[in-house]
Amino acid sequence: MSKPGLPRGTRDFGPEQMFRRNYIIDNIRKVFERYGFQPLETPSMENLSVLTGKYGNEGDQLLFKVLNSGDYLSKTSGDDYAAGSKSLTPKISNKGLRYDLTVPFARYVVMHQNDITFPFKRYQIQPVWRADNPQKGRYREFYQCDADIIGTDSTLSDLEIVWLIHDVYKSLGLGDFELKMNNRRILTAISEYIGEPGKEGPLCVAIDKLDKIGLESVITELERSGFSSKSCELLSEVIQIKGSNEEKVDKLMGLIGDLPNGERGLQDVSFILGHASSKKDIQLKLDFDLTLARGLSYYTGTIFEVKPTSVKMGSITGGGRYDDLTGIFGLNGVSGTGISFGIDRIYDVMLELNLFPEEQSSNTKVLITNFGEKELDFSLKVLNDLRSAGISTEIYPSNAKMKKQFNYANKRGIPYVAVIGSEEASNQTITLKDMVSGSQDQLGLKEVLEKLVV
Repeated sequence: MSKPGLPRGTRDFGPEQMFRRNYIIDNIRKVFERYGFQPLETPSMENLSVLTGKYGNEGDQLLFKVLNSGDYLSKTSGDDYAAGSKSLTPKISNKGLRYDLTVPFARYVVMHQNDITFPFKRYQIQPVWRADNPQKGRYREFYQCDADIIGTDSTLSDLEIVWLIHDVYKSLGLGDFELKMNNRRILTAISEYIGEPGKEGPLCVAIDKLDKIGLESVITELERSGFSSKSCELLSEVIQIKGSNEEKVDKLMGLIGDLPNGERGLQDVSFILGHASSKKDIQLKLDFDLTLARGLSYYTGTIFEVKPTSVKMGSITGGGRYDDLTGIFGLNGVSGTGISFGIDRIYDVMLELNLFPEEQSSNTKVLITNFGEKELDFSLKVLNDLRSAGISTEIYPSNAKMKKQFNYANKRGIPYVAVIGSEEASNQTITLKDMVSGSQDQLGLKEVLEKLVV
């Protein structure tokens, strides 16, 4: 008999991990709802026609395909096998696991456009799947928490995303991060400035790898893609512009400000930089970074990426503006902007930085002891009264030794044990023991409720 195991890149989550994950998700959800976002869910599977062509060639290769039901080989031939996967796949699979939450959201908007009030603000917290190479911080199944505003091209929505990011990490107590911002229109203008108009696609794909492979390798990749040496030289000068956010904007204005894409992109960046600091309850961590490209092909305007600064980890949050993502599904001219929080990477960062509250080890606040039938009636009354008062309570299921019941409470991290022996049952009292301090008091039920109800 083979030992049970998990597919690479997937994980089980026990109670302790789930308490921590729920802590992250609950905090993010509260911030989303405070900003007016509404909840939404979409299916785990989408038609491949919905998914393919939205994430670039590399993204398409990471899609998990789902085999058709029944005899999925019945419509294939030997020629299909000889032609390779591109010919075979459409005949054996027409569905796939979702790669992200943004494209399914765009599909939802198109299908329900007559029922939606625009601008539509939605949040979505669900797992996604990518056939990636598993490593630290990179999994094949992982959760995303997305928030999008669709139906407006206002830069004010991009500014809201900046504030949303700061408030989410403030709620989690994670202050060691940097929010990088760029604009795809600026990158398009740069491709025109260096003499390579229309090549912003390969330019963005290459620049997106800059922090992984370095500038020299990026230039080599661009030259292989047909970029001239002169163009690469100009690009190197542009993306290495230094200074404050405002100084970088001013320097770029002199280079690409007369190009339509450059002018619009710099206007958007200037608007966000000019207003972001008006939110006084956060420490602004915003960096205008010309090397930020984000490879997803549907971005058209402002783009964002968050990385932790005190832990070695990739992006933990990313997003941006997409001006016509719904157009691929037949609904043109609907602009949107959004952000995605990577729950699993955030979890790893918070665990390493010890940012989780200690009390998250258990949801049970009180354990009621079990000493047998004589005490059971009063014990059950206490159990139900505590639960009715909103206190998470459980009773030990069997008449076991006191030591065993107390050990159970300690291992579960339950902070209080309500001891109800024969004396307590007779007097209708409870000996309430604080498992942290070790102190205990004999109290009436009303006094216990007053002590425990917060």
